[in-house]
Amino acid sequence: MKILTGNDLETGDVVWWTGEFWSRHVEESIDVADGGDAIAAREEGARRVNAPYVIDAEQTDVGPRPLHIKDRIRAIGPTVRPDLAVRPVDAAAGNWVI
Repeated sequence: MKILTGNDLETGDVVWWTGEFWSRHVEESIDVADGGDAIAAREEGARRVNAPYVIDAEQTDVGPRPLHIKDRIRAIGPTVRPDLAVRPVDAAAGNWVI
């Protein structure tokens, strides 16, 4: 599974491609397969996102989970301040661990 991430140009937030728009919630991201680079180029050209790139992920019962530790940390927020972590869209789903 491949998902697309980058940073929102207005806020600097880490964002994930949902197939229609960018979301702060990784669990809303979709598998971009081989089309990720084309989507990244289009979205960066439209000035909606900064430095988008495709990453490897695995599908879990609560949504996609980045495989690399760097991207897992980007997905949930600072490891030293859990109070600043990005909460899942579905609070009942809970958080996945780094």
